Amino acid sequence: MALSPGGRIDCDLLVVGGGINGVGIARDAVGRGLRVVLCEQHDLAQHTSSASTKLIHGGLRYLEYREFKLVRKALQEREVLLRNAPHIMWPLRFVMPHDAAQRPAWMIRAGLFLYDHLAKREFLPGSEGIVLADHVAGEPLKGSFRKGFVYSDGWVDDARLVVLNALDASERGATILTRTPCKSVRREGDGWRATLESAEQGRIDVRARAVVNAAGPWTGQFAASALSAGRAYGLRLIKGSHIIVPRLFEHEYAYIFQNPDKRIIFAIPYQEEFTLIGTTDLEYTGEPGHVKISPEEIDYLCEMANRYFNRQIGPQDVVGTYSGVRPLLDDNSSQASAITRDYLLECPDDLPPFLNIWGGKITTYRKLSEEAVAILQGRLGSSAPEWTADAPLPGGDLQLPNMFIVRYNFAGFLRRFRNRHPWLPAKLAQRYARNYGSRAERMLHDAVGLDDMGIELAPGVYSREVRYLMQVEWARTAEDVLWRRTKCGLHSKPEDVARLQEWMDQQLGHRDEARAVNHQ
Repeated sequence: MALSPGGRIDCDLLVVGGGINGVGIARDAVGRGLRVVLCEQHDLAQHTSSASTKLIHGGLRYLEYREFKLVRKALQEREVLLRNAPHIMWPLRFVMPHDAAQRPAWMIRAGLFLYDHLAKREFLPGSEGIVLADHVAGEPLKGSFRKGFVYSDGWVDDARLVVLNALDASERGATILTRTPCKSVRREGDGWRATLESAEQGRIDVRARAVVNAAGPWTGQFAASALSAGRAYGLRLIKGSHIIVPRLFEHEYAYIFQNPDKRIIFAIPYQEEFTLIGTTDLEYTGEPGHVKISPEEIDYLCEMANRYFNRQIGPQDVVGTYSGVRPLLDDNSSQASAITRDYLLECPDDLPPFLNIWGGKITTYRKLSEEAVAILQGRLGSSAPEWTADAPLPGGDLQLPNMFIVRYNFAGFLRRFRNRHPWLPAKLAQRYARNYGSRAERMLHDAVGLDDMGIELAPGVYSREVRYLMQVEWARTAEDVLWRRTKCGLHSKPEDVARLQEWMDQQLGHRDEARAVNHQ
């Protein structure tokens, strides 16, 4: 959707927020024929949506709080998402060592039985009990843990999930504006008028028939600024932090650990060389964009991991951290870990359509988006059918027969990809296949050797890929590339980051010069 003279856009739907819920709604809506504009104040997935534990899961621990409806919905979505993005998502088996001091074995068995049967499983294996001494996952654990349980969930590259939704929305006709905060929005007749401030295009005036407030941790602030009447709902901002340490185990299983404070933490294989440990749950009152892990959180995660692993870790072993603020629907729970992960969609009847997104979790984003667009359709007089449940995300069509178990065979896709590009180093080929799926061919284009990939700007990051990320996936900074588009930041030194940023700045400068010449 092009800008009109004077920097104006007319649309059906303005989505404010480029996290997972915002891009999911934009994708669903444009696929149903609505004219969509999405604006994000920073980079896509820069905040909450890139700070998750990277899991597509039903939420086993939510069963303790009788959140059966939420768990069922999440388990159903787990199957849908794994089917439609097999390059950035894959099944993962979790081992829970039994600690009799925390929860009795019968309670865990009952919970896992429900987890297995609340929703249909097309291919994920069910749960089972194990003797840790006889299982590969028992080797890294202390000998005091003798029995355990194994169950299935899924892994996701969360930031790429956001980018791929935005990419699909864009290719279907939506306008995606990153680094473009919404400065104001006001009612105008039967619709809304918003003022956006783009880092690249200046002021943009948007006239929209409807607005979606998907601003994540800023949802309450945006609702208050746009709507004169007070709203009935609110958010609890919960800080979740993770640490990354050198690999603590060699196998492909993940762990879920019960702790004396009744919380759980995960220890997950991460980028082959590392283990990801998290998360914390702490009330947060600061600026959501400035959240960072505290020394106390690092100590806590190390201590909880040390209860289970033979290999002891401390702050000196931490090679990376990240933190995010989860905007959870305020249900008056006394403990942060007990707050519901469900969502609520609020669209006041006394105004032109203005939909507030309260709460949610990454696993249920597609269903949330589907329900949100259905609400808006009823107000906008549209009736196009639901479509996203069977629509692969960009790169998710791995050129396999349309049968779920066969279609999910990523190993087969990777084998064919490497045969087509034998000159790619094995690790690089695997990363390209994972990041881009079938779209990797577009990124490689006519490359027939490593020299064709251009300058190696950071370890494993070549200028051809960075150019693609800038042209196609809205990357503008080294942080965008290293931490959200490629996850190569852990392997990069400060001088690599500086070199990459300098190269990107040069490319952006050349583009701005060319644009200025064209407008003369």
